Amino acid sequence: MTTTATTTVTTVEGRRSANRSGARVTRPGFAWAVPATLFFVLFAVVPLILVAVLSFASWDGLGSPQWAGLDNWRALIHDHTMIQSLWLSVIITVLGVLVQTPLSLLLGVWAAGPQRNRAVLSAVYFVPLLLSATAVSVLWRALLDPNFGVPAQAKWLFGDGNLLGKQTSAIGVLVCVSAWQYTPFHTLIYQGATRAIPPVLYQAAQMDGAGMIRQFWHITLPQLRNTMVTSMILMVVGGLTTFDTVLILTQGGPGTDTTISAYYMYQQAFTSYDYGGGAAIALVLVLAATVISLIVVRVSGYDKMRSSVEGL
Repeated sequence: MTTTATTTVTTVEGRRSANRSGARVTRPGFAWAVPATLFFVLFAVVPLILVAVLSFASWDGLGSPQWAGLDNWRALIHDHTMIQSLWLSVIITVLGVLVQTPLSLLLGVWAAGPQRNRAVLSAVYFVPLLLSATAVSVLWRALLDPNFGVPAQAKWLFGDGNLLGKQTSAIGVLVCVSAWQYTPFHTLIYQGATRAIPPVLYQAAQMDGAGMIRQFWHITLPQLRNTMVTSMILMVVGGLTTFDTVLILTQGGPGTDTTISAYYMYQQAFTSYDYGGGAAIALVLVLAATVISLIVVRVSGYDKMRSSVEGL
């Protein structure tokens, strides 16, 4: 009887201890979230509110802003350059996603494997990620110079060599330069996600006679679906907010053929000194990025994401 009672008490105490420890793990205190919440509010929410207020004002950077009501928004709706810049932003963003996604996916899966010299080659490939967008743009502007750059030495391939003087080729250059710099970042994301896939899935597939290609299509890709959605959202936000590459490579030219919305916002605010109009363009960019990201989330089912690891 005594032994049974002692065992019962020990079991109950063990369950209580487990419950208490579990509560500590699954229900962290709100204080842990306070620093991140304050940081987000101060550097994201407050500036966004100020920009929203400024979009309804007229201000040239001097004196006090004057209330303008909906004047900035009316001008924006009837601004042909703004509509064109938004369309160009969408085109460059879509092309960037189409180019960077397959490249970064394949390179990430390869970098996660056991190939010889993989670590060295991966380190070399990630070098563009260490450079700033300004440095990368200056480098490519020198390389693509029509008089002294690569096109001048290979006219049989580039024609007159003025790649930045035509809209189609200029957009292609912007997409390729962005891909050269940012594909390593997304490759790193895919590499980490690929290494997190349980090896038992590949072992079971090998026992069933599945080759590398079938394993990639039926195991790797489904396991990386959530990672792919995250990467695409980052590409969308990055594509819509591209600025320094356009500023250094094309200055929005030729004419306004590569004037994307972020660069047009800069022109309105810091060249024309129309900070109210620039703030309105900034809000349009925020709304566009939010809407496109939500569409990607809804279409992909990312909002109903479940763990892809067996048993979870």
